[in-house]
Amino acid sequence: MLREGEARGTVWRAGRARWLAGAVLLLLAIAVVPLGGSDYLFSAILIPFLTLALAGLGLNILTGYAGQLSLGSAAFMAVGAFAAYNFQLRVPGLPLLVSFVLGGLSAALLGVVFGLPSLRIKGFYLIVSTLAAQFFVQWALTKFPWFSNDNPSGVITAPPLRILGHDFGTPAGRYLLTLGTVLGLTLLARNLLASQMGRRFMAVRDMDTAARALGIPILRTKLLVFAISSFYCGVAGVLWAFCYLGTVEPHGLDLTRSFQVLFIIIIGGLGSVSGSFLGAAFLVLLPVFLDQAARGLFSGSLDPGNLENAQKVLFGSLILFFLIKEPDGLARLLGSTRQRLAAGWARSPAAH
Repeated sequence: MLREGEARGTVWRAGRARWLAGAVLLLLAIAVVPLGGSDYLFSAILIPFLTLALAGLGLNILTGYAGQLSLGSAAFMAVGAFAAYNFQLRVPGLPLLVSFVLGGLSAALLGVVFGLPSLRIKGFYLIVSTLAAQFFVQWALTKFPWFSNDNPSGVITAPPLRILGHDFGTPAGRYLLTLGTVLGLTLLARNLLASQMGRRFMAVRDMDTAARALGIPILRTKLLVFAISSFYCGVAGVLWAFCYLGTVEPHGLDLTRSFQVLFIIIIGGLGSVSGSFLGAAFLVLLPVFLDQAARGLFSGSLDPGNLENAQKVLFGSLILFFLIKEPDGLARLLGSTRQRLAAGWARSPAAH
């Protein structure tokens, strides 16, 4: 067994290695990838990965940290996207980033409304309540053409992506805009969850009765976490419509997308900021990997429909695997592996 001093040294080295790895990845993402990445890499992999990671982070704050279940993530994404579009359309000269914030705040307001039932119900019944938000938002956006500027198809188109005179309409520009937004909100979430407010969220998750006895305002805390989660999902919806697709319709952010965001935090890890990114990477990269593997093994002879069905079967099997074998997700799996490697290195003769 490691002595106390050796244990502290191991933890310190593991923390230093984690921060160093994060700094290297951030440097690569900001300075290297925009120069050498292809349009396919930006448009088909990195932008959807970052956007889904942000939506997963929003749901993780609500479910992983505060213990409030939800199946309405895509509804709040749709509210954010359509609200930002209308702010840009109807307020001349409104800065693009301000419309991002206003879209998120619109989703947060709706999140508070549909979070009210959490004061009385929990668990499965709360899921049903948030599911109502999914169907209500789709119905409203389809029923009232004002939201899509009277477009008969209900489709909205992204405005020009210009900030302070700089055009972000290219694939690399849309990637940098998405990266900057996601990075800023991720740092904000990490600070929030490490603060007293984050500890309140976790107290409500673990036992709201005990949290109330400790003087934590349950009503305010639950509504606040619904607002924060919906804000993150709303901004993710803006990025999905403006930076990824360039256009979106109400049915493009349906219940299937909500399940997709839920799977991200299940696979990545509940109650983990990094788990939201790991789950999104898994979700985005798995179809690409399977497609390339099928092309190599079957020389393109495999029917695309069969390949899609195989992807769904494999994806469902992996979700069951994580639920049974590793319920804490990829974040816990990688963390325990890193700790074992650090402990093994500390015991090796080379470390002394």
